[in-house]
Formats: sequence, structure tokens, C-alpha cells
Amino acid sequence: MCKLAVRVRIMIDGGTRLVGLIGWPVEHSLSPAMHNAAFAELGLNWCYVPLPVAPGRLREALRGLVALGFAGANVTAPHKEAVMAHLDEVAPGARAIGAVNTIVVREGRTFGHNTDWRGFLAALREGGFSPQGKRAVVLGAGGAARAVVYALAHTGSEVAVLNRTPQRAEALVRDLSPLFPSIPFIALPLNENTLREQAAVAHLLVNATPLGTWPEVDRSPWPEGLAFPGHLTVFDLVYNPPQTRLLQQAAAGGARTIGGLGMLVHQGAAAFRLWTGLEPPVETMYEACRRALGGERCCAF
Repeated sequence: MCKLAVRVRIMIDGGTRLVGLIGWPVEHSLSPAMHNAAFAELGLNWCYVPLPVAPGRLREALRGLVALGFAGANVTAPHKEAVMAHLDEVAPGARAIGAVNTIVVREGRTFGHNTDWRGFLAALREGGFSPQGKRAVVLGAGGAARAVVYALAHTGSEVAVLNRTPQRAEALVRDLSPLFPSIPFIALPLNENTLREQAAVAHLLVNATPLGTWPEVDRSPWPEGLAFPGHLTVFDLVYNPPQTRLLQQAAAGGARTIGGLGMLVHQGAAAFRLWTGLEPPVETMYEACRRALGGERCCAF
């Protein structure tokens, strides 16, 4: 039996297709609950399992996926970048972003994709914001930020990247700007002055840092005491807690807010399509995540 926190049970037999989550650690991920609920909803004989893989064992883990007949896997920290070197093929979007979060195994070969950027755009539009031709400020310069900047550039948005280590913001812009020569990119240090100046002329603010994630729920990238521009839409990639300190500050200032759960669900839905070729039951996936968040603290994809 495959028992899940959302009370879904899947019978395992010789015909069960397996997918899983490669990361370190993985025990707090919402992805098993989300995907197994989706498989059950569609009556699929599939099961999604956590696959804890310590740093240094990644190559062996990928060989194991193929040898054991897995249909694919998701990849989470700290392996999203390192896994690329061990795959047979990497999709252009994932190559440009520099990270893989979804693997498809087909005929003994491994194919890497990045569904984070598509998940971000789907959640952004679901939240009522159309990014085409808008100006965005992205906080952070890690893997999540790279996916967000790639997504926004695809829509024609102008993007300012702010990071506490400005060299990382500059590297992100340097890597992506040749792919989007008509998009104005700016890389700046993240401090109160640059945040205030860039937010004043932006339409969208995206937090792609981990600040505010449980258990440090009182932290925020927005300085306390700094007035929040009410014209902004604010998207926080953090989904636990659902209402982060940043979103509370934004709402108090009159800004529109979008939480991070939608990106988690939609990147998972995109992975589901790649593995199964079927349209995923997105509402079922949302409900599974909400139940899991209500019952325990989860903090990783």
C-alpha cells in the first residue's frame, strides 16, 4: 500500500508505474501527496515516492531510475543544477535556466526539463496578472529566480534583478540577456534604497528568496517601516505559510497578492503531463496540498 497524508491509498502491483522526488532532504515535500492524489483521481496505476539522495550519489540514483523502470522523477534541492551533467538530454529552456526539476525516462534514456518557469507563469495569470510588456522586480538570483526571470522575459517583461550579492544578479542577467536581446535587464544590489526605487516604477514584485519560509515566518525581504506601493502585484514563491510576512505587508499597503502554492501545483501539473501525456486534475492537486499543509509543516517541492 502507498499511504499518503491526504488519505489517498494506491494499490501497488506488478504493473504500477513509478515516479518520485530526488532531493536531500525530501521528507517534508508536498509532491508525493499532490501527485498521488492526481493519479488516484484519474484512476491511474501510478505511485509517486520520495527518493532521498545524498550529495555525491546523484549519478548512481539516475542509473537506478533507469534500471528500476521509473517513468521519471522530480528534482529538488540541492540537485537541480548538478543533475544536468548526468542526463542524456536537457531541454533548451532548462539549459538556459541552468536547472532541471523534472526528468522523463524513455527507452532507457533520461531527458531533463524545467517546469518551474511554466508553473510560475500559469500561477501568475491565474492570480489575475498579465505580465506582457510590464516591468518586474525579482528578488533573489538562485535557481528559482532564474526560472522566474526566464519566464518573464518570455512574455516581453522588463526585469530588474535585485540580490544581496550583486555579482550573482549580474551573472543571472549576463547568462539570460543574450537569449532575449530586446528585453531590458538590470542587475542591482538588494537594499532598501534600490528596493524602494525599483518598486516605485514596477508593476510586479516577485520574491524568489526563501525569506519568510516556515519556521522563520516573521522574516521578509521588505524592510519594516518602508511604505508599500499600493499599485504593485506581489508574488511570493514561498507557500508555507500561505500568507507570508511579505504578503501581509503588501496587502496592508493595498497591493494585490499571490501566494506560492499555485506555482508548486502548476509546475507539478506540467511534470504530470510530461510523464503521463494526460491532462492533470489541477483542483485535486490543489486540495491535496492544502490538506497536507493543514496537517503538517512542509517546506520543499
